[in-house]
Amino acid sequence: MIRKKWIIAALLFAATLLNYLDRQVLALVSPVLRVHFSLSAVQYARLLNAFLLGYTVMQVLTGWFVDRLGARKGLMLAMIWWSLAGAAAAAARSPFELGLCLCLMGAGEAANWPTAVKAIREWFPPTTRAIGVGFFNAGSSAGAVLAPLLVTALTLHFSWRIAFLFCGALGMLWIFPWRNAYSHAPFNAEAHNTKSYRGLSFLLDVRAWGIILARFFGDSIWYFYIFWLPDYLHHVLSLSLASIGRVAWIPFLAAGLGNFAGGGVSGSLVRRRCGVVASRLIVMGGSALIMATGAEIRWIHTEASAIAAISLVVFAYSAWAANVLTLPSDIFPVSQVATITGAAGTTAGVGGMLTMWLTGRIVDHFSYGPVFVMLGCLPVLAFACSLLSGRDRGEGGDLHQVAEVRGMASGGASQRFRA
Repeated sequence: MIRKKWIIAALLFAATLLNYLDRQVLALVSPVLRVHFSLSAVQYARLLNAFLLGYTVMQVLTGWFVDRLGARKGLMLAMIWWSLAGAAAAAARSPFELGLCLCLMGAGEAANWPTAVKAIREWFPPTTRAIGVGFFNAGSSAGAVLAPLLVTALTLHFSWRIAFLFCGALGMLWIFPWRNAYSHAPFNAEAHNTKSYRGLSFLLDVRAWGIILARFFGDSIWYFYIFWLPDYLHHVLSLSLASIGRVAWIPFLAAGLGNFAGGGVSGSLVRRRCGVVASRLIVMGGSALIMATGAEIRWIHTEASAIAAISLVVFAYSAWAANVLTLPSDIFPVSQVATITGAAGTTAGVGGMLTMWLTGRIVDHFSYGPVFVMLGCLPVLAFACSLLSGRDRGEGGDLHQVAEVRGMASGGASQRFRA
């Protein structure tokens, strides 16, 4: 069972890697695209928001869909959708056509996180759940690390169209091992007497709003660095496309390490009998303080110092993300995990779209300086909102969590959890 659950986690890691590889193509070829289509920063932001529009609208819908269809079929269909849409972007002849393909790609990619969090909930116990989430979420960092090396090479040797086509084609290869590997999961049954929700009734729970609002403010930091880092390196630090490919992967390597650090620390706190939700919030609070230092990047004008400071911020963001993504599976029944994760993803997408629009306006009229100040304020707001998720709802609290932890104390269940 140990081997099987980590195979599932590895395939979720690969899916997340491909998810970020596909979306990073736009950011990395932005210097070429802006010249090819004569795009201003505001017009480039509109392309980003085309992707985020599809991604945002579909998050809550795909979460609801996956809770009913199941993780196996749900992620397989999503991978086919976004891979074909990404490959179709290679044929775009105008910004409108490119934006349409990006919107469709975003709609497909929206299913990745709700499905992956649900799958981890079904395969991992509370003590290692954040590590499982951190592991699959590290795929986003791995994709962001691989993308500068792969996409810039394909663009420089062939064209930006080949970069879109190649990355889209990779997703189709992932489908076969996923279909064969996923089977009945050990933790997919509801705990006895677990409080369940119908429809959108979970929105009456203040703990859900803690997660939703935390991601609204917090995820915008990641969206900025994913989509604007190459443009920042090009226009502020005057790096060429080749130089961007040489250094742009470094912060995302740090982000990958942050996923494991965040999941590992909170898991250690849980094993030391700190409350499950409290353990996540402790790590999130420390991470938020580190992310807030990103406001000082506005004073940095050297390549090495900028990359180091950005690496620290995204390391802290990933430690934060590994825990905020785990909270729905810690607090809510398994039948609602993907729905609530999707709802939080929708608000995160709205925050991301707002940040993309503001960044384009600010950069065109001023500079990147005010943008970094804004980004320094967001983690403080995100953590303040996340504290709502630690509220005691009453009515017996997290019954499914209590049942799981009690099960770990019994002989038979203990053996199952160790598996």
